Amino acid sequence: MSFITPRDDRELAQHDGAPNFDLASLYAERENERFALHSQHLNEMWVRVLKTIGYDVGFVRGSGQYLYDRKGARYLDLLSGWGVFAIGRNHPALREALMSVLGAELPNLVQLDVSVPAALLAERLLGFAPYMEKVFFANSGTEAVEAAIKFARAATGRPGILNCAHSFHGLTYGALSLNGDEIFKKGFGPLLPDTREIPFDDLAALEEALRHRDVAAFFVEPIQGKGVNMPAQDYLAQAAALCRKYGTLLVADEIQTGLGRTGKFFAVEHYGVEPDLLLVAKALSGGHVPVGAVLTRKWIFDKMFDRMDRAVVHGSTFGKNDLAMAAGLATLEVMASEKLVENSAAKGERLLASFRAMAERYELVADVRGKGLMIGIEFGEPRSLKLKAAWNLLETVNSGLFCQLISIPLFEQHKVLTQVAGHGNHTIKLLPPLTIDDFDCDWIERSFDKVIADAHHAPGAVWSLGKTLAGHALKAKLG
Repeated sequence: MSFITPRDDRELAQHDGAPNFDLASLYAERENERFALHSQHLNEMWVRVLKTIGYDVGFVRGSGQYLYDRKGARYLDLLSGWGVFAIGRNHPALREALMSVLGAELPNLVQLDVSVPAALLAERLLGFAPYMEKVFFANSGTEAVEAAIKFARAATGRPGILNCAHSFHGLTYGALSLNGDEIFKKGFGPLLPDTREIPFDDLAALEEALRHRDVAAFFVEPIQGKGVNMPAQDYLAQAAALCRKYGTLLVADEIQTGLGRTGKFFAVEHYGVEPDLLLVAKALSGGHVPVGAVLTRKWIFDKMFDRMDRAVVHGSTFGKNDLAMAAGLATLEVMASEKLVENSAAKGERLLASFRAMAERYELVADVRGKGLMIGIEFGEPRSLKLKAAWNLLETVNSGLFCQLISIPLFEQHKVLTQVAGHGNHTIKLLPPLTIDDFDCDWIERSFDKVIADAHHAPGAVWSLGKTLAGHALKAKLG
């Protein structure tokens, strides 16, 4: 009997007639068909949205905090793929790490073995939360939430799961059951039983929900992504004390706020809180290979995996794959070497101060809030009669439509990509890569100042855009 050596195996692969696959060339060849292909084979409604608001420019390249369209124009990305590109797009260290894994022919996903890269990434993550002892890896943030629900019920023997209004924990069924926005849940019921919702930042409501001692876990975002809603400084610490009092686990969903986003490695550090479970994803991936993780205490972990015949009672086929683990390790290395957490704190402080100064100058700016590079600029009903009339017209057609009068000119005129912080929301959210520098801050401040100033001239170009958008919104409502 003969065996093929690794070298023989490679030589066979080189001569088996398999064609070389070149995605870059295929991308260039078919790029101009992207919207037609998506309309035909994928989500046509999303294509219609992009075309309506003028975002169909065709991005062809990304580098760091910048995107480039098919005409070569450069855009500043303040969305960062909903927060996954904390270290910027296509970071060379991350690419090198992924290529090294592919070149090493590692024994990936043997399953009847344990993974060295997973152990190394777990070790690194736990170093940032020394009160935690165990890690469970999944493929995404929503899978981390699903796992945490199971951990909490297994550990406490209780059915109840508690979440906050306006929260967002994902869109799979368990995570969807904890979603504080009804638009995501409509038409998909019944959802997970024994889930309840309370107001965010309301300790009295929390204690009332916990006092029956049937709640396994309280899921909370330290800062809510939908709206960039901030808690009172003592809310999370008091919530943790109430959870301990009533035997409920505190689950901090740091899927968006974690890994330096708020100027601390974890947002709970701002509030002096040590949760029982801590969820991360998004930025840990480096933007290339999805990964999610649940950090937890040993006694909770051991309640799930309590016997040898239950060693695989919960898992994920691809959860500890080598590419995802390498992406996580490389991301943490880049964040440390480039001091991105510190940069997030410094640039966030600068931008928050600038936006708060704008709030003093412009009546349409109702509030500015956030920490680090998670910033919300909320717009509200103006005082002057002309502006108030224009505002109320938009609100009558579609609540929250005004934010498009800010985000669209930012994109079209200033090449700044932003997002509205939620359905029916009046807040523009900034979630840029943590790599932004002073040049980028100048760009942000200059662009927002100009667009917000223009919005104070009614009638004007901005409000003409508003009438057009209102017409589209009305047609959509009427079907």
